[in-house]
Amino acid sequence: MNNIFAIPAFSDNYIWCVHDTKHAIVVDPGDAAPVLRTLEEKQLTLTSILITHHHHDHTGGVKELVEAYPDVIVYGPKNPLILGVGHRLSEGDSLKLHNPELDLKILETPGHTMDHIVFYNQELMFCGDTLFSAGCGRMFEGTPKVFYHSLQKLAQLPEQTKVYCTHEYTLANLAFAMHVDPENSALQDYQSWASTQRENDKITLPSNIAEQKQINPFLRCNSKNIKQNIERIMNLSTDSEVEVFAALRSCKDNF
Repeated sequence: MNNIFAIPAFSDNYIWCVHDTKHAIVVDPGDAAPVLRTLEEKQLTLTSILITHHHHDHTGGVKELVEAYPDVIVYGPKNPLILGVGHRLSEGDSLKLHNPELDLKILETPGHTMDHIVFYNQELMFCGDTLFSAGCGRMFEGTPKVFYHSLQKLAQLPEQTKVYCTHEYTLANLAFAMHVDPENSALQDYQSWASTQRENDKITLPSNIAEQKQINPFLRCNSKNIKQNIERIMNLSTDSEVEVFAALRSCKDNF
């Protein structure tokens, strides 16, 4: 049975570490220093690195980690600009990792960036900056239609699937979610829980797909209340879920 924990990095990043008490896999190591320190403290040997997309706060530590662990294998998107990736992955690819044992599949989820991929199985997903708890990533490279469909892919995964995203953005996301979905009792309860977590210096992750379907406005573009509220806030009228998503993302960008 593998253990998973977060290595904090920068101001709000999490570098996820999967280990079997001897060997470790890390996800999106933007900074090598906290990873190297943690591996030494826990006496773990790094065997694999998983990269979801090209942004520096997800890739910046790769070179130093490979220098420290020359046998490490780096998996990532088919983007040649990400240096150090030895195995480039596309949708439908499967990974069978050893030491620790971990079977994963790949989904392509363009939107935040066009090269973004998600690593997943029946129990969990490492979704980078595509899906956050109560939110989603900024749309730097995709279009609303592309990003909306990427999120819908993730929403189709089993409801118990744990959501391991890479930023502690939950409270800010919940504040926006309350702005566009204020009558949602599940959202109110989640905001209370998350606030208590942060007050006690605890993280708010992972979530799961079932929770996100209840509280995440970007997965609830078919909600009548959200549609009416975003139409009022943004002064628009639409029958398109993609246009509701676009309006939500634009509104969040300036919230």
